[in-house]
Amino acid sequence: MIDYKDLTFNFGDRRLVGQSFAREQIKRIIHSGRISHSYLFSGPPGIGKTAFALAFAELINGVDHLTNLGDQAFSKKSTWFTHPDIHVFLPVPTGVSVEELRERLELLREDPYEIVDFSLRPSLSNEESTKNKRAFYPIDYFREEIRPAAYYKPNEGQKTVIIMTGIESMKKEAANSFLKLLEEPAEDLIFLLTTDNTEALLPTIISRCQHIQLSSLKTKEIEQALIEQDGVDENEAGYLARVSGGNYAMTRFFDVDTLKNTREAIIEYLRYSYSQDAVNITQTAQDWQSQENLEGQIAILNVMEVFLRDLLVYRSTQNKELITNADQLDVIQKFCETMNDARLEDMIEQVNECKPMVYRNVQPKLIFTSLAFRFSSLMRGNDPIINKQDSWKHLPAFSE
Repeated sequence: MIDYKDLTFNFGDRRLVGQSFAREQIKRIIHSGRISHSYLFSGPPGIGKTAFALAFAELINGVDHLTNLGDQAFSKKSTWFTHPDIHVFLPVPTGVSVEELRERLELLREDPYEIVDFSLRPSLSNEESTKNKRAFYPIDYFREEIRPAAYYKPNEGQKTVIIMTGIESMKKEAANSFLKLLEEPAEDLIFLLTTDNTEALLPTIISRCQHIQLSSLKTKEIEQALIEQDGVDENEAGYLARVSGGNYAMTRFFDVDTLKNTREAIIEYLRYSYSQDAVNITQTAQDWQSQENLEGQIAILNVMEVFLRDLLVYRSTQNKELITNADQLDVIQKFCETMNDARLEDMIEQVNECKPMVYRNVQPKLIFTSLAFRFSSLMRGNDPIINKQDSWKHLPAFSE
């Protein structure tokens, strides 16, 4: 048996981005020698929860890959992907094939920050695909794939490690069955779980896990990773990091020129909102739904948020050096003059409230249409016509 207390390492220095607190937390766990049977990695999308779970699994079973164990590695396997005692599961859509799932795990082997979720990336062969795929853990998947793996004895490692990403998508029956495994864990079994939303989990699942909470990545951390890990030009990396919304994994899919074209559409959208141009608001919302996949829709909201922050900063300081969209200074100046009373902080809040809705598969055309009409009031310094408490009134069929 390996004495984890004797290991010395810089956890994740080879690939993990940021999260210094979580790194230290994992090092303390390893050096304590008291490794729990289940850990829950939580935090916003795209910050590295899966990457940390994979690195932790390799550390537990002595793989020198993401862990930077060097000569202290006690496994001959090159990565978690080839280790017989590390099993990775993703939420799956109905009818997914074994080959499709393996292709995604192979991508994850190459890069632990790769987007492999079916709901976020419906197709690997067509990156422009906007087809929505609801992915979850159905009971059959749990019974036939996950539960059997939990009864495997370690083959060559210290522990059998099961990684399950996005466990908030578990169906109720699967969650109840999974809870039984957590309540009566085998001595040599460890679960590493990830979630974007702890509120969607059964409290009994949370209570049986040690919680490792990851935070949103800092702009500088994302910029540095884009340059060092992804080979992005320094100037482009700076811009991408500022419009990332803290989501490093998704930002690597963004193209600067495409984002700047998106920004032009956003500026027009803001003009339509101010003038209450219902025809163009509706058309823009429909276009963003039909032409953009989930990644693109989140990118629109991120770019919109950054542009609104530029308006807020410039209106307060008149300092062009502090704004991200400096090439749009004329537009920003004109907006600030026209919308002197605009409640920009509230507009930014509205944008951020829309992001979880996109992830929850609310129809984007409804999100962007509703957002435009709320903007219309806020730009004039007024309260939205429909307040938060009466948000259901956005649906005319339910109004009196």
